[in-house]
Amino acid sequence: MSKEKFSFQAEVGKILDVVAHSLYSQSEIFIREYISNASDACDKLRYESIKNPSILNKNHEFKILIKIDPKASSISIEDNGIGMSKEDMINNLGTIAKSGTESFVKEMSSEDKKGDMSLIGQFGVGFYSGFMVAKEIKVISKQANSNESWAWVSDGKGQFTVEKADRENLGTEIILNINDKSKEFLETIRINTIITKYSDHIAQPVYLENLGDKDHKETLVNSASAIWTRDKKDISKEQYKEFYNSVAMTYDNPWMVLHNKNEGMINYTNLIFIPSERPHDIFTPDRKINLKLYVKKVFITDNCEGILPAYLRFVKGVIDSEDIALNVSREMLQHNPSIQKINNGLVKRVINELTKSSDKKREEFIEFWKSFGMVLKEGIHEDFTNREKILSLSLFETSIDKGWTNLTEYKDRLKEGQESIFYISGESKEQLLKSPQLETFISNDIEVLLMTDPVDEFWLSSMPEFKGTKFKSITKGDIDISKIKLKKKDTSEKNKNTIKKEDLDSLISYLKICYGENVKDVKVSNRLTESPVCLVAEETEMDIHLENLLNKNKQIDRTSTKILEVNSSHKLIKSISGLDRSIEKNRKKIEDMAFLLLDQAKIMEGLPVGDSREFSERINRALLNNF
Repeated sequence: MSKEKFSFQAEVGKILDVVAHSLYSQSEIFIREYISNASDACDKLRYESIKNPSILNKNHEFKILIKIDPKASSISIEDNGIGMSKEDMINNLGTIAKSGTESFVKEMSSEDKKGDMSLIGQFGVGFYSGFMVAKEIKVISKQANSNESWAWVSDGKGQFTVEKADRENLGTEIILNINDKSKEFLETIRINTIITKYSDHIAQPVYLENLGDKDHKETLVNSASAIWTRDKKDISKEQYKEFYNSVAMTYDNPWMVLHNKNEGMINYTNLIFIPSERPHDIFTPDRKINLKLYVKKVFITDNCEGILPAYLRFVKGVIDSEDIALNVSREMLQHNPSIQKINNGLVKRVINELTKSSDKKREEFIEFWKSFGMVLKEGIHEDFTNREKILSLSLFETSIDKGWTNLTEYKDRLKEGQESIFYISGESKEQLLKSPQLETFISNDIEVLLMTDPVDEFWLSSMPEFKGTKFKSITKGDIDISKIKLKKKDTSEKNKNTIKKEDLDSLISYLKICYGENVKDVKVSNRLTESPVCLVAEETEMDIHLENLLNKNKQIDRTSTKILEVNSSHKLIKSISGLDRSIEKNRKKIEDMAFLLLDQAKIMEGLPVGDSREFSERINRALLNNF
């Protein structure tokens, strides 16, 4: 068969362009990526051989061989794993998921990440890192259970060719024709150092051979033992980090390492990590749990549904069990009772360790919370068994600047007579602290939790109280703080020239008629001290922020009308009340002011004004009245 020429998918072209214009600052990572891919190929073949023993001969020993050829200016990485077919080469080396590409290019284009090629492994595009050091890459592969072998060749400039090759043994060899800027990778000591740094934990033996040496022997470089099977006291902090970086495809330090051997109803070993930095795709809808499952050190899958709940999707690492059948299919794993038992054990351990950290290492826990708190809180809504534990360790910011606080600490600070945990929800702390509904709480030094994560709205609906104390939204229903013992304040100035009750009642009645169906009701407010008006929802209705959130995401068709509360002590309200409504000119002025106040309240809540043209004309008339 003749050589066939193909063009890279457009998205691959974007990646190759980024690689070609990188700063070459971390080009050594191509070794890590290729060894990891080789190891995965061996793991896949080992797994397939469990179901189909004839695929391998009895004496097959998995290995990875790296060969340096200074004379030919080349380096090759070879494995005896699963191998690739012609279709695999075209699909896996010439095409990539568009979403991953876009995320990669976006990250690489940001100023703080520019040129940081260590990101490449996180997006499943590690193969292309070879073009940082090579002017041409050749891949020769023979798939297990196949009589054909194929060669893939490209210079990374837009096209590649595929043709039949002559390879006897199954597996894959990648040959890189090293460019002039990367001759360092033709030195034994350099490659040896890189393998030890990144791939010492790889379960398969990694051998190194320099064809330029007289007796170019294959030398074992890595320890070739699964790190999780070793005793904790024999593993250094640096070795844990190297393994974490490899399994998590990242370069940050692990924030927490959990390495345990569990014996009981089911026996398994876990070596799992909590990252110190939030992954770029933590909130993408199709993100999977990234834990590698092994059975007796045989790799089974890195996408085992049910091994951890979605709210712990930031956890990375490996699980190795002795009690799951080696020949179990990936599909059957979802319903395997052993997986559920591992899930229960892992969740309990992670939550317990997080609770310890919250109690004993508060500052470190706060940093974790800033990155992953919003994800962890999903468990309050989703995990009936552990929701109270998760809620107990959850941190919140409040209207009183005390830093981050948990609910137990908040309850300890409740004022005498306070029966509820007050909260307000919105987009950000800065926005919420400007909310008119918060004014009376701030002026009376009553602490209010600031709920700024979208998930807060959902778990609050399923957890109405914390250890016997109910949550109370300050933007819903009536607010009565009369039972709370407060510091006495001088109210003489506030009560000076207050609106007479009959005038206030008359104004409220007029406003109700004026607004009609634009509001549900008009009431005198107990919440306001500085602002003239605010909107609130009825006690039985959805919170304003939640309703806005659902409306923006097209989960509901429209928002409901709200109650308008007025501040009877505010100058604007007093001014409206003092105007003689029997005069036509005054009625028009009152109507303009009334609707401007309603639109102002809507804007404060992120709601659209009723009629933008009319809103503008009213502002213009109000401005002209001042000239």
